[in-house]
Amino acid sequence: MDILVEYGDVLARGFLHTIELFLLAGVGSLVLGTVLATLRVSPVPALRAVGTGYVTLLRNTPLTLVFFFFVFAYPKLELLQFPFFTAAVIALTIYTSAFVCEVLRSGINTVPVGQAEAARSIGLGFAQSLTNVILPQAFRAVVPPMVSVLIALLKNTTVAAGFSVNEVGSVIPFLNEEGEPTTNAFIWIAVGFLILVIPLTLVQRSFEKRWSVAR
Repeated sequence: MDILVEYGDVLARGFLHTIELFLLAGVGSLVLGTVLATLRVSPVPALRAVGTGYVTLLRNTPLTLVFFFFVFAYPKLELLQFPFFTAAVIALTIYTSAFVCEVLRSGINTVPVGQAEAARSIGLGFAQSLTNVILPQAFRAVVPPMVSVLIALLKNTTVAAGFSVNEVGSVIPFLNEEGEPTTNAFIWIAVGFLILVIPLTLVQRSFEKRWSVAR
């Protein structure tokens, strides 16, 4: 409790930056993952190949290497430069979107083929069938695994601490430098993550219950 009283502001700032990382990367991952899922089910072979290549590459690359590229290798290309925090958001987004894509694609596969055929029979094109008929049903079908991906994203934000991003994972080395015991800090950080994960779980159960009745 002493660490919480003395360094409560440090922990609070760390969790605030963790939440910012999570929200920005979460929105980016959902958008990019949806685009990738669209490519994966596209009738155009070249687009399917692009989507498949992206997912295969990112799912088999450790998140640490993705961070390493954007923090250390990308600046040497002398293109558009951005701070460590923005690099962390981009790394988390690019990495997590591959998993969002696969979860959403599994949801698309649960939509009966007759739904797409019915959409085409009334004159809807591929994009209209996907956005108006298939994707809404797919998102409903994948709420539990999608929330699991987002929870994994929340925990993955701690990787950013190893790349000079001031989030809650950086509190431990800070306390080490201050000569404070870090065991209690670990406990409070774990409690903080538990508090952040519980609302996600409640939202998942709420949507799951509501949409299961609707189906």
